[in-house]
Amino acid sequence: MATRRGFLAGLLASGAAPGLGWADVGGPTHLSAAKTPSGDFVLTGLRDDGSLAFQLPLPARGHAAAAHPQFAEAVAFARRPGTFAMVIDCARGRVAHEIVAPRGHHFYGHGAFSADGARLFTTENHIESGQGRIGIWSRQGGYTRIGETSSGGIGPHELLRIPGTRTLAVANGGILTRPETGREKLNLNEMRPNLTCLSEDGEQIAQWDLPPDLHHNSLRHIAAASDGTIACAFQWQGDIYDAPPLLALCSTDSGLRFASMPDSAMRNMAGYAGSVAVLGDNRIALSSPVGGVAQIFDSAGRFESEMKQADLCGVAATATGGLATDGLGGVHRIADRLSLLARHDLAFDNHLVAIRDALG
Repeated sequence: MATRRGFLAGLLASGAAPGLGWADVGGPTHLSAAKTPSGDFVLTGLRDDGSLAFQLPLPARGHAAAAHPQFAEAVAFARRPGTFAMVIDCARGRVAHEIVAPRGHHFYGHGAFSADGARLFTTENHIESGQGRIGIWSRQGGYTRIGETSSGGIGPHELLRIPGTRTLAVANGGILTRPETGREKLNLNEMRPNLTCLSEDGEQIAQWDLPPDLHHNSLRHIAAASDGTIACAFQWQGDIYDAPPLLALCSTDSGLRFASMPDSAMRNMAGYAGSVAVLGDNRIALSSPVGGVAQIFDSAGRFESEMKQADLCGVAATATGGLATDGLGGVHRIADRLSLLARHDLAFDNHLVAIRDALG
């Protein structure tokens, strides 16, 4: 496998930002990081029919990606606690910029663009204090850092822009980690997860905390519906036999309310929700690679069905339903059941990102 330094020496390019749109690079609808059989890492562009639009190299394992709202440009984030992200010019198949976390910070694997595409927001850990930060980067300035603000908690993971707004939602997982101890969880007794909404200028708009008896339910991933409702996916850090529902819906009108899940469905999730998506038909998909299941809920959070698939994690919306990816190379359509659309010689990583979500 090529070293990261060698990769950058071969691919890193300066120069003007690409002017081509997503339709000009094969019409991908989704992005996913993946691993090849040779052990190399790539960013893939997938179409709604499961076919590959492109496959571009990454220097190390990716986690999630942020799609630019106008240009065929994606930011691929390293898996936490990574300190770099790669700006991929998908039109030219090259690295346009490398983003490096400031000294004393690391990334959490997610980010999102502002509505006008001029700024990139990244979830970060300020290592010394353990507090979450949102980094702010200027695209026009070659992805230079222009500021930061508080995430509103500890362990911010996924961040998204609510469609049609300039409001950012942040999933603060509540778990303290440090690079020297890797992914070890250091504060389980004191963790306090929350969902925080910020303006694009960094001002806190709203915040919702979990009830004290659910403070072990770490909020990691979120998805937004067209009406601004946020679907929240959790990873339970307590006794697995006490695991509560791993899906909640949040809105400014009704606050945070947990989904209705049968006991058997909660057990099958094995305390771990890997991804969440609001599908094109407004139903909600929740995945668990640990449990090997995807679960479907209606728009009010009522459990509808469960589908079994080994190592399935990535879920994302399409215009009429959804797609799912697994670590065995499968791309599946989500409808009333999972239907295999394609199988690629790849191991898809945790997240499938719908480009359409960046366009609103």
